[in-house]
Amino acid sequence: MASNPPGKCCTIGVLHEGTPTGKHIKVAGKYDAYVATPPEGKAHKDVGLLYIPDVIGLWQNSYLMADQLANSGYLTLIIDVFNGDALQLNRPDGFDFMAWLTKGSDGNNPHTKEYVDPIVLEAIKTLKEEYGVKKLGALGYCFGAKYVARHGASGIEVGFMAHPSFVDEEELASFKAPLSIAAAETDTIFPAEKRHKSEVILKDGGFPYQINLYSGVVHGFAVRCDTSKKHEKYAKEQAFLQAVTWFDEHLL
Repeated sequence: MASNPPGKCCTIGVLHEGTPTGKHIKVAGKYDAYVATPPEGKAHKDVGLLYIPDVIGLWQNSYLMADQLANSGYLTLIIDVFNGDALQLNRPDGFDFMAWLTKGSDGNNPHTKEYVDPIVLEAIKTLKEEYGVKKLGALGYCFGAKYVARHGASGIEVGFMAHPSFVDEEELASFKAPLSIAAAETDTIFPAEKRHKSEVILKDGGFPYQINLYSGVVHGFAVRCDTSKKHEKYAKEQAFLQAVTWFDEHLL
């Protein structure tokens, strides 16, 4: 694998302050989503972003990030790839992460690729058909990174990942488009050896790539870090700017 399976660190973090300004919609009439629209006169014409979240799904921090992306000119849709079964922040010790992943909270709502892929495809379809997106970029955080890699052939033209989890080497190699990755210094899910292997895969792929390593932070920093700590706040902000500048360069 290019990154290890998700674990407890994928649910740990801090709720950020702010007031979301986007709107809640249904994709395909059944999947929850959040859309952030750029201010009038600031939108990049015919361009949009699909935000595939970590296991916390649709929540305050992801809303605020989508709003920031919109303020940078990018129509952004966050899709609930967990079909209403995302996790709450800071799961207790003993939580069976893999049982949730393979079966869902009620035992009948799995979050494996066979179930997540169709939701991602519906989100892409919505962006293209309902919002007029002709050039599509995608961001994947933790769990979501796998589905950026898996859907390069589904219309995603430029990708960004932060602290990816569960990405197979074959999936990463199949992404035939520019890809940027933000990585944490301390990350058992995307440790140095997986990061270095990813570098080799991306170099061999022949498309533009970038991997930035942020010191002093852990898995999840780009979404769930403690912004009261100066170095964590800095890393989060720089990872966000990394994504925006990557899309500015390769999507516009």
